[in-house]
Amino acid sequence: MKVTSCAVSLNVDDVPASTAFLVEHFGFHEQMAADGFASLTRDGLDMNVIFLRRGLETLPADQRDEHAAGLILAFVVEDLEGELARLSAEGVTITMPLTEEEWGERAFQVRDPNGVIVQLVDWNGPTGH
Repeated sequence: MKVTSCAVSLNVDDVPASTAFLVEHFGFHEQMAADGFASLTRDGLDMNVIFLRRGLETLPADQRDEHAAGLILAFVVEDLEGELARLSAEGVTITMPLTEEEWGERAFQVRDPNGVIVQLVDWNGPTGH
């Protein structure tokens, strides 16, 4: 199998609201869009984030009304504290404060207007080695 690209597709109620959140606060831009659909990309990131409006008839019946619940959209960043300060200054509510796990992961979380969890993470903490 040769994989040429990667995307995560999330069902939400308000596609423009989730799109605007990633564009405004995380540097994404819209690559393609139609009614009930947006595909976002970011320079230097080999992954697209796709938002689909819940209830779209193009989705299989057992998926179309599901919401992107329980999923964490995680981005590894170089300056975790700087990103935390920036997002706070932009008025984004931090829904999980900066935490550090014993295995070295550090992370904090925010939620977009549709409740999609966005986690920023780094691996710069102590590794226990």
